[in-house]
Amino acid sequence: MDIPRFAESAIGFTRSPLGIIALFIVLVYGFASLVVGLGNNLAEHVVPLIYFMVGFPVVVFFGFLWLVARHHNKLYGPADFQDEENFLKAQMATAASLAAASIKHPGGEGDGGETQLRSIVDTVSVMPRTRVEPWRRRLLWVDDHPESNTFERQAFAAQGIEVVLARSTDEALALLSSQRFAVIISDMGRREGPREGYALLEALRARGDSTPVIIYAGSSRPEHKQEARERGALDSTHRVEELFQWVMETIQQGGTGSAQPPAVEPRQ
Repeated sequence: MDIPRFAESAIGFTRSPLGIIALFIVLVYGFASLVVGLGNNLAEHVVPLIYFMVGFPVVVFFGFLWLVARHHNKLYGPADFQDEENFLKAQMATAASLAAASIKHPGGEGDGGETQLRSIVDTVSVMPRTRVEPWRRRLLWVDDHPESNTFERQAFAAQGIEVVLARSTDEALALLSSQRFAVIISDMGRREGPREGYALLEALRARGDSTPVIIYAGSSRPEHKQEARERGALDSTHRVEELFQWVMETIQQGGTGSAQPPAVEPRQ
């Protein structure tokens, strides 16, 4: 056996959970084989060892099935991405920005800060970075006070998402006539009116534009969320971790959400 080469391979295995599992299996079987091959006076213990060597792969197999079914997003390490250092920096920057945004926009009554921050960490940890067409990593944010969403936009920027700002419904519609976006985030009340988020949504659907829209307003009450969905929005929330998760999932699905992207020629 080439010991240095084996040691180098073992170090490579430790860079991801899958590699650690594989290394653990190899080591267990290696020790079991040494015990069987080199041990003395094992006549009384041969049967348990045989049962172990036969049953262990079965246990590992079903354990692996459980991991894949329930925790598949946790089976990859930073080394599985193209640039480990950049990946870690992006995830840390995203988590920090979302945490700052959650402090600025608290989750509401009965929502503990610790619970919300834990949800943010969980959300960021399962978001992979994938290569897609440029427009699929571009979102339109409609808000007449964009300074109130600085941290949220920093979180998306850390994930490689371009955020284009519009301060009014007319400006948003003009941008949508010339560019393609994966998702639209809109506030509710603007200078044009107290329910301008829905006015934008109606204008989009009237012109046949089915780009997914998320209402990011000051409420996550069930009746407001239901009304937003009934009007054709993806959802409505004031929770930053929900907003981030919906946007990232929509982008991962190809910028379609529950609808199809608009029939506009992309401008890259």
